[in-house]
Amino acid sequence: MSARTADPTFPINAWYAAAYDVELRRELMPRTICDRRLVMYRRADGSPVALEDACWHRLLPLSKGRLVGDDVQCGYHGLVFDAGGRCVRMPSQETLNPSACVRSYPVHEKHRFIWVWPGDPALADPARIPDLHWNDDPAWAGDGKLMHVKCDYRLVVDNLMDLTHETFVHGGSIGHEAVAEAPFEVTSTERSVTVTRWMHGIDPPPFWAEQLRKPGPADRWQIIRFEPPCTVTIDVGVAPAGTGAPQGDRSQGVNGYVLNTITPETGTSCHYFWAFCRNYRIHEQGITQKLREGVARVFAEDEVILEAQQQAILDHPDKEFYNLNIDAGPMWARRIIARMIAQEREIAGGARAAGDGAAAGGAPTAGAAAKSAVRPTPLRAGMPDLAAAGH
Repeated sequence: MSARTADPTFPINAWYAAAYDVELRRELMPRTICDRRLVMYRRADGSPVALEDACWHRLLPLSKGRLVGDDVQCGYHGLVFDAGGRCVRMPSQETLNPSACVRSYPVHEKHRFIWVWPGDPALADPARIPDLHWNDDPAWAGDGKLMHVKCDYRLVVDNLMDLTHETFVHGGSIGHEAVAEAPFEVTSTERSVTVTRWMHGIDPPPFWAEQLRKPGPADRWQIIRFEPPCTVTIDVGVAPAGTGAPQGDRSQGVNGYVLNTITPETGTSCHYFWAFCRNYRIHEQGITQKLREGVARVFAEDEVILEAQQQAILDHPDKEFYNLNIDAGPMWARRIIARMIAQEREIAGGARAAGDGAAAGGAPTAGAAAKSAVRPTPLRAGMPDLAAAGH
């Protein structure tokens, strides 16, 4: 939930990237996901574990303890919890208290990420993990990084869904005046938003000119796809102008996928996982390293903008956002996020109303049901949500 309001800013019944696979080892690693403090580690067989990072006894973070086999021993009084969260040892206690447990979170490893489900475990279907197969497909090569960004994760989604900012934020690398002026198309379904932009016959910006290594005008594309609540894949590339790329023949060009999944830490901070994968010169590790460093520099420019924007939002709670045509993609994405949050609130409100009715000896009243009705959460107090705004 947001630090400034009790209203949630993110759904919890979703898979969130909690770590890169290489981050998680045979040691305790704390990380906050959706305002929940977790401790994660690998069992001896390599499988990942995610537990609530607070001992049942005196709430010391378990991440301050140590691994004992596949179990976690609290660093304060020595209670030991297994990978399922059950206490299996209490020093000086012959009988274990059956209530002694910490929450265990559904966790799954896929596409080089460790995914955690912070919501209802019964709904945690691994088939719902976002498709980021380029990250471990042998036909593609690439690498990425984790960035800790001090902003609402939705600001990062906004940033990625509207790439016209490239012209102004990334003018020395991937930016080009054609990006801001090129027409684009936005399509959406119940579970996705796609923004498609083609730039025909342009001089490629420095980054892409270096990758293409062919002088002359190029056709450039950006096809952005949002998958809720926080994953954005961007199909990008250039090909010599007139060689058929807009019609589907990219064989003479270079193609990459920018993979982005942004995990809320709190209402005003997030873990931003990204990777850049390519289908050319895939066996050249030097290219992989150079691209990783280059993309990292580009995203560092975004980080400055996003953190300044977040601070301005906090400093000016009475100010509103206004929308341009270029905001169509971000608005559709926010609309889907808001719907997911509203559905969770309605379910939770209905359950509370049912419980209140049962406690009172009857069915829920119309008034109780009305109290459970919710509206999409605004980004900040007193501001109409982009998801509800027109454009």
